[in-house]
Amino acid sequence: MVGYYDKGVLVESLCSIHPKEILVAYGPKKLLVDKYHWHSPKIGVVASYTPTDYDVEDHFDIFRGVDQIESFVQATAASLSMFLICQNHNCAPEDLKEKSVPSFISVGNVNFMAALEKGDTYVILGKITFYKFKQMVCDGRIYRCPQGLDLDEYFKDFNEECLLKYDLSPDFKLISDYYDITGREIDIEYFRAINKK
Repeated sequence: MVGYYDKGVLVESLCSIHPKEILVAYGPKKLLVDKYHWHSPKIGVVASYTPTDYDVEDHFDIFRGVDQIESFVQATAASLSMFLICQNHNCAPEDLKEKSVPSFISVGNVNFMAALEKGDTYVILGKITFYKFKQMVCDGRIYRCPQGLDLDEYFKDFNEECLLKYDLSPDFKLISDYYDITGREIDIEYFRAINKK
């Protein structure tokens, strides 16, 4: 079976749900993924986000690099690993909320080529390079989208080969690329034990 059951409904792809349904550990002001447009569970994902007033507050309307990294992690290592963990354990994300926390544990390398501003819609293309024992490593890129583009329509025929080659129209502008971005599901009791010290 591909996917997991949530309240009796089979979730076969991230594209069929809102990011808040899989990224249950992130509050509404910290969720930096608007939508998933393409998903292959063991290969990768395409997601998008548009920075808001809140995201750029006190930063001259610029969406900071650190926030781009966080958005990339949420769309890739956090979303992709949560989907696979739910599939492997035959449970819903809400069932894991009190047991584990998706944690961002390492950045290999990040290169920024341009800036993003409030209102710029961008896509995240993330490829899984390693997944074992609840730990996931991803590479990928962020591209600014052409204005007014219907992303669901654009990515409807996207495939694994397109993802692996970053095969996009030249109208997409490369903003940043990412290597060895690592996330891991960590038992919540671990955090509680550290806080007691």
